Amino acid sequence: MIGARSGQTPERPLFNRPCRFILSVANISQLPPADLPEVAFIGRSNVGKSSLINALVNQKNLARTSATPGRTRLINYFEIDKSLYLVDLPGYGYAKVLDKDAFQWQKNIYTYFQTRANLRRVFLLIDSRHGLKQSDIDALKMLSDLGMNCQIVYTKTDKIKQKELEQLKLQSPEILQAYPIIYPTFLYTSANKRNGLEELKKEIASLV
Repeated sequence: MIGARSGQTPERPLFNRPCRFILSVANISQLPPADLPEVAFIGRSNVGKSSLINALVNQKNLARTSATPGRTRLINYFEIDKSLYLVDLPGYGYAKVLDKDAFQWQKNIYTYFQTRANLRRVFLLIDSRHGLKQSDIDALKMLSDLGMNCQIVYTKTDKIKQKELEQLKLQSPEILQAYPIIYPTFLYTSANKRNGLEELKKEIASLV
């Protein structure tokens, strides 16, 4: 495990530093050296992973977004100022993905989680409009079985009413009880309105 370093400096906070795309990985053997801490984002297809990454680093087109769910099947790496990797993992749960592709996705993701000793935390993204779906529960079970450090981040909170948001928050103790490995602080974000981004930035910076 890489030794912890300060994620922020008095001169320049982590997310005010340059961020650039490094590579897209189709095969686990192509992963970059584990020479920097990294955090990974995983979630259902069309949950808003790329949009959230773009909002975090304040670059509109750094991570490519697609209107077609299930299209991105690659592991995408972004680097913040030689300090941190942000990893955009392929989405899951899209019905039109072929079984053989789903099997390959699962195989790649398992291997990724098992081999990245520099992985500090997995951020499991949940669409706030839909809440936990069966595919999200399956992902939680996988992460729990692998003993991964996981934190839930709800996305697209600007698309729901305040009452619905409060209902999501009331569900968090039940989820924590079922999956005690989950980091206890749930985050509620909107890439469009930038809600919750500062909290997410602080969580990530604390891991560097």
